[in-house]
Parts: sequence; C-alpha cells; structure tokens
Amino acid sequence: MAKEGNRLDPWVNTYASRAKVMTASEIRSLFAVASRPEVVSLAGGMPFVSALNHDIIGETFSRVIKENGNVALQYGSGQGEVGLRELITELVTLTKVQTHPDDVVITAGSQMAIDLVVRVFCNPHDVVFVESPSYVGALGVFRAYECDVVHVAGDEFGLNPVALAEAITQAVKLGKAPKIIYTIPTFQNPSGLTQDDKRRKQILEIAKKHNILIVEDDPYSLLAFDGTIPRAIRADDAENVVYLGSFSKTIAPGMRVGWAVAPHGIREKLVLASESAMLCPSNLVQLAIGDYLKNQPWLEQVKVFRELYLERRDALLDSMKLHFPVGTTWTVPLGGFYSWITLPEGFDATAMLPRAVNALVAYVPGTGFYADNQGTRNLRLSFCYPEPERIQEGVRRLGDVIRQEIELRDTFGVTGELATQSGDMSAPDVV
Repeated sequence: MAKEGNRLDPWVNTYASRAKVMTASEIRSLFAVASRPEVVSLAGGMPFVSALNHDIIGETFSRVIKENGNVALQYGSGQGEVGLRELITELVTLTKVQTHPDDVVITAGSQMAIDLVVRVFCNPHDVVFVESPSYVGALGVFRAYECDVVHVAGDEFGLNPVALAEAITQAVKLGKAPKIIYTIPTFQNPSGLTQDDKRRKQILEIAKKHNILIVEDDPYSLLAFDGTIPRAIRADDAENVVYLGSFSKTIAPGMRVGWAVAPHGIREKLVLASESAMLCPSNLVQLAIGDYLKNQPWLEQVKVFRELYLERRDALLDSMKLHFPVGTTWTVPLGGFYSWITLPEGFDATAMLPRAVNALVAYVPGTGFYADNQGTRNLRLSFCYPEPERIQEGVRRLGDVIRQEIELRDTFGVTGELATQSGDMSAPDVV
C-alpha cells in the first residue's frame, strides 16, 4: 500500500484505527509550561519525593546488586517476583483485602494494569462505566481500545448507584455490551471524593447483578489524613473485582511498580498480556522495593507523606476561602492529592487557562477528565507538590484571574475566550 500522508507525518493514513483516537492529555500538554520555575503549578499530581531519604533508596539498590546481582540484572517472571508478590498480599490487608501471591500480577505502575485489563476484556464499542469526572489516564486507555465510555453522575460520595443502574439499563436497551465499571473509590482523582461503605456495597451488588467486572483503582488509600484506611470493594468480593495498586504514591513513581489482584482466570490472561507487552517487569526494581519494605519503617514514611499532604491541603483550602470569589465551590478531600473546583456560571476553564498561565499559575481544566466534553466550568487543583507558601501564592494569582473573568463576563457576556481572541493576552500553547 502506498503511503499517503502529509508533510508532518507521512504515515498518518496507515495507522490502525485505534491510533487515530490517541491524543495527548491536557495534563501532559501542561508539563512544559508548569515546569517553569516562575509558574506555580497546581496541575500535575507529582508526589513530593524530596521527603524520601534518597541515601536509603540508593543504599537499597546497592545492597540488592551486591547481594543478589545475578538475579536482579536478569530476566524474571512475567507475573512478577514472588517475594514482592508475597509482600503485596501483606500490604493490601491494610484495606482488608485477603489474597494469595498467586493472584497478584506485577505491572509497570497501575496505569499498565488498567491497560492490561481493558485489552483482555474490551472489544471496540464495549461499554465502560466511569465516574463523573474520571482519571484522565484511564480515559486514555479506554479511548485507545475504542471503548464507549459512559460517565455516571455522582454526588458528594462519588459514583451514584442509582445513576449507575440506570446507565447500565440504558446501555443494554441500546444493544451495547457493558464490560467494566472503573472506579477510584478512595480520594478519587480528580474529585478527591470518597465512597462510604454503604455506597461501595451498593455498587458491588449492581455489578454482580449485571455480571459486570469492577476495576477498583486504589493508589491513594494509605494517604488518609486521619490514618483511617477505607475498606476496599475487593475485600467483599474476590471474584468480581480486579484490585489495582501502586507504589508510586507511597514510595516513588520513578520506580514504576504497581499491581493487579485478580481472580484466577483473569490473572492468567493478565500475565499473558503483560508478557506480550514487556516480557517481564524489572527484577532490579522489584527486589529493591521488596528490600525497602522488609528493612525500612516504610509505614512511618507514609505517615510523613500524609502529614505533609495534609498541611498542603489545608493551605489550599484556606487560600481558596480567602481568594476565590463567591460562586466558586470545591471539594474537601480527606486524603490523596486533589480538590475539584466548580467555577461560577458562564465560565470556561479551558479558555481561561492561557490567562492563568500569563498570571504564572497552572491548573488542569475539567474537560480533560471527561470523554464527552463535560467539565467546562471545572478544574483540578493538586496540592501534593508545591510548598504551602507556593500554594497560597498560586491560589491568590488564580483568584485574581477568576475575578477578572467575572468582570469580562459581566461586561461582555463571555469569559476567557473573548480575552484570548482579543490578542492582548498572549500565552504559551498549553492545550
């Protein structure tokens, strides 16, 4: 077949159909601007790895190489190193999950685990039910595998069971195949909301009734500010839930180690899919994490993270009360990294972003967390990385921008879009 593309990409017409829907997320597009030192970034959810003892991490890797280098530097099991899988079965008991090392699959972060589950379960146009809003990385996976994503309405406790049941019924009426309910029930990204125990049980019963797999993504539960770790959905059902976790938030994202706890049959498929993608996860990193968990007071380190993030959350909330105008609302997370902001009527957070960047503050527009262009009035603020003083300054700058947008709206009937078109507020191309 002859190539017929364009000057930028001569292969553009030969890609698979799934490649045509792969687009950069708004978060990824922000990184270049948000990394500038003068910009206060309330955008990316980067753990504060400076709180780790880097010398201990370095010594851990050195010890692994010295004592077990021939194994650490060799190929390993596609399912993951058994010692680490055993430690993960102990770790997940903190969320009341009881499992066996054979049911654990090690992945390159929980993001890879999402990809593997969807690859195993979903054909094009199968339906995946997600929260409203939902994690942008998961939405990218669903888009890549050409799934039909249905956002389910929520409330102050997250995913609404009544709305979920109605959405499933509607999908079946339309002749579609419901395959997955994807949820982050604890300190959800991006909303920061948490499902209570009653809500989790209701969602589980609905999934079982309709024979739909729950994919429970749980990267944040150990970061509960009061130290109370919610009970996982998986703790009440080992057959209908795939439970995903990660060391990215409790140790460091650069290690790229996560896991899936899955029923036996699903586990076998996930291992096969993982082997076809990368043969095996890194033995070196797995052994280093295992050594760290066995020889360091890692729960004390998690406590340090919790206290640090609580201080920063409070800085964010207090600053928003002080600087955001009436009509702006936000969630109050009890753990994790994020608060979800709703702007006054008539706002467009995406159109406002260049103006915010000109004011040297960055956020993520809400539309990035939807597959259907909802979230125009929303934005996500992350409090995990900047120092409290920087958070306060960033919120002050953003509050000024919002008030300026209100003046534009009241004067012209529109917000940032008009300002951008006027040409007097140039900003880097960030979306």
